[in-house]
Amino acid sequence: MAITNALAGVAVEDINDVLDFYETLFGRVADARPISDVAEWKLPGGGWVQVFADADRAGASALTLVVSDLGEELGRLALFGLQPVSKAIGDFFKTAKFRDPHGNLITLTQPQPGTY
Repeated sequence: MAITNALAGVAVEDINDVLDFYETLFGRVADARPISDVAEWKLPGGGWVQVFADADRAGASALTLVVSDLGEELGRLALFGLQPVSKAIGDFFKTAKFRDPHGNLITLTQPQPGTY
């Protein structure tokens, strides 16, 4: 098997309740809305993040996004009132964790120099 790409999924109860959060997180509207209860963002590295309505699994998703400058992203998100629920610095990564309006865990992470 040759895997050529990946699609990460985040289950929410109602897509309309979280669209503002994800548009702020990604800094733009969704790149695709294939059906009314799905929004998709294409990542520069080639993957996709899909936010979709699934009340049975809402709030149980975890998504990790690798960013080039965590401090810059935190500053941008703070301008829109989004604050992390926790931050950490380790030997390999700096991270900041957020919760979307339905409780899904969104982690922004930046590799430490020379580790990734």
